[in-house]
Amino acid sequence: MLKRIIKYIITLGENTEVILSLFREENAKPLNNKKKNLHIHKITEHYLGSNIYSFGKKNKKKFFYIINRSPGAGFFSNVNFVLNQLLICKKSKYTPIIDMENYKTIYNENKKIFNTYNAWEYYFNKLNKYKLIDVYKSKNVIINPINEKIKFEMSDKILNHFKNKIIPHIKFQSLADRFIKKKFNKNDKILGIHLRGTSYKTAVGHAFPPTPKIMSEFIDKLMNEYKYNKIFLVTEEAKYLDFFKNKYKNKCYYLNSFRSKSNDAFKIYPRKLHRYKLGAETLVESLVLSKCNGLAYVKSNLIAAAIFFSKIKQNKHEIFLGLNSRNKFTARWLWYLKSILPKYFGGLKIIKS
Repeated sequence: MLKRIIKYIITLGENTEVILSLFREENAKPLNNKKKNLHIHKITEHYLGSNIYSFGKKNKKKFFYIINRSPGAGFFSNVNFVLNQLLICKKSKYTPIIDMENYKTIYNENKKIFNTYNAWEYYFNKLNKYKLIDVYKSKNVIINPINEKIKFEMSDKILNHFKNKIIPHIKFQSLADRFIKKKFNKNDKILGIHLRGTSYKTAVGHAFPPTPKIMSEFIDKLMNEYKYNKIFLVTEEAKYLDFFKNKYKNKCYYLNSFRSKSNDAFKIYPRKLHRYKLGAETLVESLVLSKCNGLAYVKSNLIAAAIFFSKIKQNKHEIFLGLNSRNKFTARWLWYLKSILPKYFGGLKIIKS
């Protein structure tokens, strides 16, 4: 037993990615976080912790609610945040304005996409007719608090109301539909798989992602029991994709999305419009997952979005292997240690599915 423990410790020490993760800064940052001068003339009053600003004399009878999240987080974490803010607007009868131009996210580019600097409008059409330039000349403008917390997840029924407000505004539905039509037949039974890698292994307080071996064993069981004949794989880690391609060969389908060999795709810029494309690929993958017959996954915002977008009945096969530490330092190495330890000695194992 002692020899085995020493072997595991040596293996962990040889893993350069683990060593570097102990010292690297984890949070992604916008390419350029300079805010434009919004020309705030006067704070008229406080309301529920938010300020009501008067920028000018336009739209005197309307109350605009600026939804912003800077620098934001993962793509669907940002979308979920917007949905929570839309709930506030609905209850208070405010006109929602999503500003990811002045308040930049990690998906913002320094160039215009679809003729806009507003990162929300890279991926979704505007929710209403009002332009940012006019809103910031208006009489009553509420800006959501900087530390506004997310109260509801996309899977919560209370947010179902906003399906009809979000889904019709998605810009990439046709790409997902073309992929489905090209790769799958009507009689196919497709298992959608979301296998997180990279930075999710070190995410504080998040569910542990499975190793490819654990996930493939789980998939084999599902394919046998539910008679899935094809899989659609979503993973951001290159070596995970290689593993599944080699094992499932012509049964494995995937989009040609960016795959990372490091812990964070936001710390490099390997292609033109890289950050915009990261968001677009995530969105299209979620739309394809929403059309799969079953989903195998560890709980995440991307899976919550796929379920939110789905219009069909899906089998949901969640894996839970426990939660990472809430201590920032411990969380950076705990998954790596557990991934090489045997199950009986604290290693990763499925607690429930």
